[in-house]
Amino acid sequence: MNRLLLAVYPEPYRSRQGEEVLACLSEAYPGRSWPPPREVAALVRAGVRARARAVVDDTARPWWLDGIHLAALALAALALVPYLQDVWHWALRIDPGQHAIAFHFSGWYPWAEGPTRIRLLPYGLLPLGCLIALLRGRPWIALPAAAAMIWAGTTSQGRTLFGDEGKAGLSYYGLGAPLTARDLVLSGTLCAACAVLAFCRPSRLRRRSYRWLAPVVLAMFVAGGLHIISVSPAFQRGLFVLEVAALLAAWAATAATGDHRWLIPVAAVAFVRTQAIVVRPDAFMQSFPDLVVLLLLIAPLPALAIAAQRRQAQALAE
Repeated sequence: MNRLLLAVYPEPYRSRQGEEVLACLSEAYPGRSWPPPREVAALVRAGVRARARAVVDDTARPWWLDGIHLAALALAALALVPYLQDVWHWALRIDPGQHAIAFHFSGWYPWAEGPTRIRLLPYGLLPLGCLIALLRGRPWIALPAAAAMIWAGTTSQGRTLFGDEGKAGLSYYGLGAPLTARDLVLSGTLCAACAVLAFCRPSRLRRRSYRWLAPVVLAMFVAGGLHIISVSPAFQRGLFVLEVAALLAAWAATAATGDHRWLIPVAAVAFVRTQAIVVRPDAFMQSFPDLVVLLLLIAPLPALAIAAQRRQAQALAE
């Protein structure tokens, strides 16, 4: 099990010092397959910092281009979240029945029981295709998918082809307003980011392994296989924990390197969600006061900027 912790570290580090780390863990905790939680947290934190330094040391692309790439990935994932259940059911030809998430006519599935209104594809395939293309560093494929998201949200033909707006529930843990297919700020920002990536020497983009899709498949199984809809408290709490972990990772990477690239995805997601709250303030679950929600969205930005500034000051002092 100790080898799973090494996956947090970049491959060059694992090849050079992986066996040494495993030997130290076996010596420090004999007979245990997993170190204590405090040691696990320390190893994960060190692994995040090592990966961040490896990213910054790679000069094949400018920091702002890598930041826009991360922002596009985050926005594509954000657009996909409400439709995880729908894509899973469509791919496996499952009739969701009473578990459909705010779709008219029992989910618009041609094979669903009862009266249905046939559609060709689920809307979630568009952000999913965009996410896969961006993971592989192919923005010229992600750009048409993002443009199709705008078209589907603005035209009645698009809603007939991909279904209605899809989800009419709230987003993360009651901290935001609905983000549906008709939210053109999300799809428009994603499309703009993909356009920048496609026309700024896309061959220089970082290409990630298909293994990064494993969490997406797991989330689809949880949402679709277990019939846990996006407005379920369990699903919302899981997303909240995931978002907090991502913000902590961005803070750790910024504090370790002084690089500003992780500010871009945090700012992009905060912008999209903040505008949804400002435009539709009546869509809150009222689990938190409005001002507290906005502060929770905006507060990470100055925190990341301060962390980067402090790291740069320390580097100059050294």
